[in-house]
Amino acid sequence: MKGVTRTFLTGLAAILPIAITVALLFWLGATAESLLGGLLQKLLPDILYFPGLGLIVGLGLIFAVGVLLRAYVVQGLFNWLEGLVQRIPLVKTIYGIVRDVMNVVSGDWEKQFGEAVLVTLPGTDYRLIGFVTREDFSGLPDQLGTEGTIAVYLPMSYQIGGYTLMLPRERVEPLDLSLEDAMRYTLTAGVSAQKGSQ
Repeated sequence: MKGVTRTFLTGLAAILPIAITVALLFWLGATAESLLGGLLQKLLPDILYFPGLGLIVGLGLIFAVGVLLRAYVVQGLFNWLEGLVQRIPLVKTIYGIVRDVMNVVSGDWEKQFGEAVLVTLPGTDYRLIGFVTREDFSGLPDQLGTEGTIAVYLPMSYQIGGYTLMLPRERVEPLDLSLEDAMRYTLTAGVSAQKGSQ
């Protein structure tokens, strides 16, 4: 019975991520088609509308927003709107979580980290993977850091949380892994990622 259970769980572990990904993509597509498709059906003559047009327009709008956000003026407007959202107590928490998840998915989180490093805990042989987030503390209180100090973010597995440490540069060791592989290794508790994986 133990072998049957283990085999079943192995199959489930292989299928579940794929099934959830497909279901999420299907849900996003169906939602875009439902919202935009219904609107387009009202705006366009029947001869111009076809099933799937809402999804196509939704993808086009997302791409257009991405292009616009590369413009300096639009970035400023977006940052201003984001600042307003960050002032609303409950909304800012939900928005922050969604933004952070999307940054990881889109690869934008790499812009926030300088490099992957190993941090050895004082008086032990324990090492943690961290990511350099700041090397310049000018304009901030001296207690946070001065010249030679860096800020290192230590994420916890499965993105439950993390810590930011201010350390002397010599207390960390550069890690020969890409930021993506180091993050994958950390977030999966060392289960996933290998050097040079894509």
